[in-house]
Amino acid sequence: MSTLQTRMQTELASGRDLPVLRIEPSRGWVSLKLRELWEYRELVYFLIWRDVKVRYKQTVLGAAWAIIQPVFTMIVFSIFFGRLAKVPSDGIPYPIFSFAALVPWNFFAQGLSQSSDSLVGSANLIRKVYFPRLAIPVAAVSGGVVDFCIAFGVLILMMFYYGMAPTANVLWLPLFLLLALTTSLGVGLWLSALNVQFRDVKYTVPFMVQFWLFSTPVAYPSSLLQEPWRTIYGINPMVGVVEGFRWALLGVNTSPGPTVAVSAVAALVLLLSGAYFFRRMEKSFADVV
Repeated sequence: MSTLQTRMQTELASGRDLPVLRIEPSRGWVSLKLRELWEYRELVYFLIWRDVKVRYKQTVLGAAWAIIQPVFTMIVFSIFFGRLAKVPSDGIPYPIFSFAALVPWNFFAQGLSQSSDSLVGSANLIRKVYFPRLAIPVAAVSGGVVDFCIAFGVLILMMFYYGMAPTANVLWLPLFLLLALTTSLGVGLWLSALNVQFRDVKYTVPFMVQFWLFSTPVAYPSSLLQEPWRTIYGINPMVGVVEGFRWALLGVNTSPGPTVAVSAVAALVLLLSGAYFFRRMEKSFADVV
């Protein structure tokens, strides 16, 4: 007989009560339990590392895809929008005008696509052990920072090629990157929770991303809109991100302050509502996924 069994029999015989832990499903709207997520931060790190390694495993070009995708998109945009359609670019050469927007956009789109299917892709892990389920979409979005850094390096090289030097506005870039991450995670939380219940979601994500691309001033400047429509346009959070990147790096004349403020509020609403909806649906993930 094991030592644990002997101890339990002794305590039962002596009339002492054993501690009881009862696990029950949550009801209604529950707290986000961010402290618990912080306690599992090492798990988040390893999930990020796993996603980065799996993304380019057994690929010929590897991490070069982080450069190829935005570069080829820039070439297509430069030909059709820059040369043929003569879309204005705020006095900036169109290739770098579009590439400065594609770098944060690809980070957002990749995070959205990865996080929306992250729970279904981690079904075996969810069924076997308990951990904060928020860790999975958070890791899926955060893993895109590696690709962002690679593409951002190419953007810096393009700036030097066109004779553009960063100004003091570049100090705002981390905030614009955080805004892109917040938007991607907020939408990803909604879609990942819905995807567990309705597998149609993963088929709609590519259409959503494509529609969102042309609803964001990536191939064209938001200066085509007059106030107050330009500020209202910031309800799309990626408008603030894209215009913020161009302002911080390329030195466009128009400050995107009001647009970024509206985008930040919209992104925060998406994140909070997505997190609470995710936590509300979390109790059924292990059974349905």
